Amino acid sequence: QVQLVESGGGLVQAGGSLRLSCAASGRAFSNYGVGWFRQAPGKEREFVATISWNGGVTEYADYVKGRFTCSRDNARNTVYLQMSSLKPDDPAVYYCAARPSGLGYRVTDFGSWGQGTRVTVSS
Repeated sequence: QVQLVESGGGLVQAGGSLRLSCAASGRAFSNYGVGWFRQAPGKEREFVATISWNGGVTEYADYVKGRFTCSRDNARNTVYLQMSSLKPDDPAVYYCAARPSGLGYRVTDFGSWGQGTRVTVSS
């Protein structure tokens, strides 16, 4: 198991950018695949992006593709989600999650979760 802490959320204008961080502690984080999810009020948690253990493979949901970029620095035990061209549809609490190997696309693929960081977009 790893412990995850997200940071970097906040208020940004539509069209602006934010970079979220997911800092991990615990054993062998560099062996873990990581996912980003988001949950808006009254909605289910939805997939945003996933990254392989070495950062070599990334996958994105269609609604963020071309705007969001996921990367990781295993020396710092940190995964990033760079968000650009933020839209009024993007506000939510953003969560990172980890699994022992491979990519993941569903909430149930992941066993370790952070507490989330809130992103708000003003028009």
